[in-house]
Amino acid sequence: MSKFQDLSTLIEQIVKAEEADRVTALNDSIECGLEPGSVALILEAFPIEERVRLWRALPLELHIDVLTEMRAEVRLSIIDALSEIELKLTLAKLDNLSLIEWADSLPEEFINEALELIEKDELELYDQANEYEDEELGRWAERKIITLPFNITVDKARRLMERYSYDTPQQVYLINRKKQFRGAVNYYEILRSESDTRLKALAIENVTTLDSKMELPEAVEALEHSSLPALPVTDADQTLIGEVDWQFALSTQREIYEARLMAGTGMDEGDDLFAPVLKSSQKRGVWLGINLLTAILASVTIGMFEDVITQVVALAVLMPIVASMGGIAGSQTLTLMVRAMALNQITPGNRFALLKNELGIGSLNGLLWALIIGGLAGLWFQSPILGGTIALAIIVNIITAALFGVLIPIALDKLDLDPALAGSVILTTVTDVVGFFAFLGTASLVML
Repeated sequence: MSKFQDLSTLIEQIVKAEEADRVTALNDSIECGLEPGSVALILEAFPIEERVRLWRALPLELHIDVLTEMRAEVRLSIIDALSEIELKLTLAKLDNLSLIEWADSLPEEFINEALELIEKDELELYDQANEYEDEELGRWAERKIITLPFNITVDKARRLMERYSYDTPQQVYLINRKKQFRGAVNYYEILRSESDTRLKALAIENVTTLDSKMELPEAVEALEHSSLPALPVTDADQTLIGEVDWQFALSTQREIYEARLMAGTGMDEGDDLFAPVLKSSQKRGVWLGINLLTAILASVTIGMFEDVITQVVALAVLMPIVASMGGIAGSQTLTLMVRAMALNQITPGNRFALLKNELGIGSLNGLLWALIIGGLAGLWFQSPILGGTIALAIIVNIITAALFGVLIPIALDKLDLDPALAGSVILTTVTDVVGFFAFLGTASLVML
């Protein structure tokens, strides 16, 4: 990958290449060090038939890694295109972590077939991981780690590692006879230390251990604040069950970000760029229907004041300003709340203080922009009453936006719903309805 300036340039080069030259260009990139995750992104940029052709042309040892790095629907598009023999050969090469990753997105019959085909050791590790929920760290910990007794000498440690032909690790974990965590040692310390030195004397100080029941965002935060490339994962009895590293943190953080980005439009982070038209239309149509219902609610509110709009045409011109100001103010508060909740910064103890702070910001901004917009509207239409009416509506709507921008995500979280998914739709509906009602209701009282 070092020969390429960035992945986007490489994707453009391969997409633009002649069909016969794409396989060569892709495999040349892999020889230069292109990672499986980058290969997956490149394949996702192609329609399904070409994507399958390119995947088949990859080196065999990369097939599983590339599929695992793909989004769920993209992975399924390739698996669906495989022959029965190809499918069996692919499923037989799965390891426990890949199978865990695939399990949520593949049909049950594929998973059952994979369980019959994978190696016994991998199946045992898969069963151990399945003891944990999806959001618990123990499900995703890498269980293939090197462990050594904490009180042996460096010489014995070297001989053990040579006997079992261990791959070169970054860290070696120290355990006692009960397999409880007792420390971590940098592998290169074992290579350069005196033969009679005990491993426990080489242990890294103050290693943070992660609880296997910890939720993924908490684990990512712990890795972000650690200077080590990986951290041990232990259960309630301090038994060492595996590790998670910085690559896990990056991929998890990316998935969380993509999920929240897509959720705002009712889509899934696993959606395929080239998904079948009918399937995509059905999924997006549901969200469009939900938005239609909220739009109808706003329209009904406007319809209640049809008489005043007919008589004072300027109201129709100014209505979008009221809705827009409330929507922007609300989205600012909502975004702040969603981010803070993702970082576990919102607690029962600080909710009232946060609400008070946001209402203060909303009141100040509402007053400021009410004066500006009211003044401009009064001058534009030569009507101080109209200027005062929109000014009042702006104040009410921005304060309402701040209030519900805090309350809506808290309420959704209490209901075990993702604030990023439904929060923006609900908040927009609230600010539209309140803004129109305040503006048109006030106008009907003072201008007719």
